[in-house]
Amino acid sequence: MIKKALTKMDILTLGLMLFALFLGAGNIIFPPYLGQLAGDQLFVAITGFLLTGVGLPLLGILAIAKAGGDLQSIAGRVHPLFGIVFTLIVYLAIGPFFGIPRTATVAFEIGASPFLPASFADSFWSLLIFTFVFFAITVLFAMNPTKLVDRIGKILTPLLIVVIGLLAIKSFLTPMGPIKSPIGNYDTEAFFESFLQGYLTMDAIAALVFGIVIIQSIRSKGITDTRIILRTTAYAGFIAAIGLSAVYLSLSYIGATSVEAIGLQDNGGMIIAMASRVLYGEIGGIILSAAITFACLTTSIGLVSATAQFFFKILPKFSYITYVFLFASFSATIANVGLTQLIAISLPVLLAIYPVAIVLVVLSFFDHLFYRKPFVYVIALSVTAVVSIFDALRSTGIAFEQIDSIFQYLLFFEQGIGWILPAVIGTSIGIIIARSTHSKN
Repeated sequence: MIKKALTKMDILTLGLMLFALFLGAGNIIFPPYLGQLAGDQLFVAITGFLLTGVGLPLLGILAIAKAGGDLQSIAGRVHPLFGIVFTLIVYLAIGPFFGIPRTATVAFEIGASPFLPASFADSFWSLLIFTFVFFAITVLFAMNPTKLVDRIGKILTPLLIVVIGLLAIKSFLTPMGPIKSPIGNYDTEAFFESFLQGYLTMDAIAALVFGIVIIQSIRSKGITDTRIILRTTAYAGFIAAIGLSAVYLSLSYIGATSVEAIGLQDNGGMIIAMASRVLYGEIGGIILSAAITFACLTTSIGLVSATAQFFFKILPKFSYITYVFLFASFSATIANVGLTQLIAISLPVLLAIYPVAIVLVVLSFFDHLFYRKPFVYVIALSVTAVVSIFDALRSTGIAFEQIDSIFQYLLFFEQGIGWILPAVIGTSIGIIIARSTHSKN
């Protein structure tokens, strides 16, 4: 049966489902850490973070809805090979390289480490044993995906929201301490520093995968009109964006007011775990730990299953079960570097990937202006990739003085987003060429 529109309740349900898809480990751990470092520059910092942590994922969802396909179909506009390669990179990033291992390390930092003896918690064996058990459970459920994971998610996501809400309310009513002065780059570059930190949530590239889930859900309810699908997706996206913004604002404020009570910590997982005990005592820590541990486990199962299904689709030489074991084992290995180290390793990779994804998404909204000519995508993405890869190398301490002396003239280069101007210029040149050659034909 074909419908003309969904009910408000259907749209609300879609919005909450999208919010639940986004609400993962990264969404919990980065805002508190940002809050501690930003201090009294919190408002400026959270603005930059919301642009990349909320605004870009919303654009990604809308881009997929507008295209009426998936990430591979959009990336394929550049070239079919690029469509496959870029999609593989995105799945590997949000999957076994960073996204899946991070679920285990966050669960360990918040759900296990605070309850272990200090001598054992800091040992190599504690994380190793935890990740083995964590991914053994992940494999067990991912091998035979059922609605059980969905049901757990429907219970745990609201529970997690309630827990975060209670922590936020308590921190507003009885703050743990005063907001301190900003630390490091947040003293002078709070906006740009947090703009880059928003990359770490990985939601902008995850949105390129989640988009098709929302579209399929809308179509399953009898909606076939492309314009209605786009409009419905936009409503659902805004609902998810409001929810994410509220979570980020709450957690960053908790972090900003926590320094005096718990001191500066190495990562947001430690901050939120320790803050929950200051605000609500031992019972608060136990409830938060249980909610986040199971939420991370649910996310891990979903990501392992999705990644295995994708690889089985493009490389069916190996079975789905084989991919499940492969990605779970690989993720367990990566997870054992620890949360703080994992975040440090992921930043350079995301600095290289994110700008390309952003430009790809933006171009998809107005590619009718250049008749969807592939060379326009190639020009824009090539110049973007050159600068973003150089930025990624610089973040690791690798510097090329001659290139650096040239790139320093780029707008916002020192702030880590020097790719913007080349992307605009490359796009403009491509559009001019496309329109001039089209008119001659």
